Parts: sequence; C-alpha cells; structure tokens
Amino acid sequence: MDSYGDNMSENNLQFPFVRIVGQEEMKRALLLNIIDPGIGGVLLRGEKGTAKSTTVRSLIQILPDVPYIEGCQFHCNPENHRYLCDDCKERIKKGGYKTSMRAMKVVELPLNATEDRISGSLDVEHVLRTGERKYEGGVLAQANGNLLYVDEVNLLDDHIVDLLLDSAAMGRNFVEREGISFSHPARFVLIGSMNPEEGILRPQLMDRFGMCVDIKSEVNPDTRVEVIKRRLAFDADPESFVEECKDDTAALRDKIIKAKELVGKVHMSDKVLTAIAMTSIHYRMEGHRADLAMIRAAKANAALEGRDEITFQDISSTAPLIIRHRMKAGPFEEAQFKQNELDSILRGYLGS
Repeated sequence: MDSYGDNMSENNLQFPFVRIVGQEEMKRALLLNIIDPGIGGVLLRGEKGTAKSTTVRSLIQILPDVPYIEGCQFHCNPENHRYLCDDCKERIKKGGYKTSMRAMKVVELPLNATEDRISGSLDVEHVLRTGERKYEGGVLAQANGNLLYVDEVNLLDDHIVDLLLDSAAMGRNFVEREGISFSHPARFVLIGSMNPEEGILRPQLMDRFGMCVDIKSEVNPDTRVEVIKRRLAFDADPESFVEECKDDTAALRDKIIKAKELVGKVHMSDKVLTAIAMTSIHYRMEGHRADLAMIRAAKANAALEGRDEITFQDISSTAPLIIRHRMKAGPFEEAQFKQNELDSILRGYLGS
C-alpha cells in the first residue's frame, strides 16, 4: 500500500496527481514520458508505501485526448501512419474511415498474466476453416496509444519482461501460432514499479528502461505531516478534495498538451549533442540508448517549460534519471553517481 493508502475512494475517485507531496523526480519522469514516449518508459524503484502506484494511477486525470480511427480494436491514431494496423492502412487508402477523440488511459498488467493474455491469441481453427485471420486482442492491444503500468515488474518471469520491453521498443506486437503470424501496433509508455527488497532486475533488462527513479520515504517531518493531512482530507470528502484542485489539474493537462505540440520543434545544437555524447563516454554507457534517451528527455523538459531551446538545466536535471541505473560498478562496489561531476562535464561544453 502506498503512503497515500488505497489510491481510490469508495466512489472510484483517484487521488489527484497535483496534490501528491514531494517525489518530484518521479513526477517529472512520468510527465516527460507522456510528452515523448520515445524516451523509453520509466522504472520506479522504491520501498513499499512511497506513492508509486498512487502517482501512476493518478495520471489518468492529466492525460491528453488523442484522435483515433473508429472501429479499430487498436484505436489507431490517424496522425501517425507509421504505427497503423493493416486494416487502418487499408481504410485510409480507400478514404472510408471516421475519426473521433478519446482520452488516453492507464492500462494495468493483471497479476500472473500469461503470455497469451499479454500478446493476444489467434484462432487457428477459424484461419484454417475460412482463410481469414481472427485475432483476440490482449493487454498489448489495449495498451496501444496508452500507458502500460506493470507493478512488481521484478517478480515477472524474464521472458514476460522481454516481451513487454521488445514491444515497447519496436512499437509493435508479433503473435505466431502454428505457423500463422499476425502483428499489430503496440506503441505505449511502459511504466514499471518494484521494491528492490523483493528482488532485482537483470542489468540487461534495466538498460531497456529509458529512465529509472529511486524513490525514498520522506524523512522531513513537515512533509510527512502534509502527506497525512491530504490523505485524510481526501478520505473524508473525495469529491470536494478533487473539486478544489480541478483548476490546477486542468492547467497541468493543458501544459502537457502544449508541450507535446512543441517538443518536435525544440532545437538541438551541436554543442548540446556533443555534451550528451561526452557525458555517455564519461560514464561508459554501452550502446546509444542512453544518448538518445538523454536528448529526448532534454527536449521534452524544455517543451514542458515552454521553451524551444535546450539549456544546461534541461540536461542536468534529466540525465541522472537515464545514467544512474546504467552505471557499471567494480566487484563488491556500488556505482556512485555525483551530480556535481555531471554538471562539471556539461559546463565544459555548454557553460552554465
């Protein structure tokens, strides 16, 4: 249970995202991934009761509306032709389709979900009998264009985690049964949470998450008191509590919508690209996932702040979320990240 208790009131109202106390890194990481899903998702690591699930589930209040093609089981976005299902490609080609707007959702992976439940299933008998493919969508079909939340991701079988990460990276889910194959778009923001005391993820899997946030319990007594006050106020009258902050919620939602429109226009100078490349080299990042995540996160942060230029602060505040879980440690050592060390590298190329 989170420090905010059960996230939902008896009438299914969610605790408001804008009233969650502290945990600024976690909230920022989630917002940046909504603005640019290409960052690669976020892993939330922390002991129980640190508002991980509460925060993720409360995102439903601030998620923007998106267009979709009516009648599509994958609710394809007509504005993104790269991630359309075959049926929607055919609809667009013929021009016979209608679009509507829908609210993005937080889709949760059910506990003990099987591979078929996640990937979906093909009706082989129907295919053999009629020659037409019949697909029953799974969790990945529901998650397309949404957020997929996996609680206790460290307790899943490795092949299930691989399936989720592969789909998130490729933006597509592939299903094969008895030599019959099918694929559909599966572009979503993957959010995982875990308690490190209950087990760890293999480094190869950790690297696949764009960001990782280490969450700790609040030690400031004033902050803890504020958490208690807000939770009790919400429990006493959920409707009034939510109503009181509806303007703040609407303002944040509008801010996200504007940031999503602006992020593609944020300028990347050669100085910024060099600073990020040298940062990856300094911290011995393998491959280029970290570089790409850093530039995307910096752009998303600039857009969230309403700017079309990346600043020192955009990289300084977001790069730690991308570097820390990828750092290599020597035998019997724990990798230590130091903010002033990162800032010194960035100042050498960007100034302050």
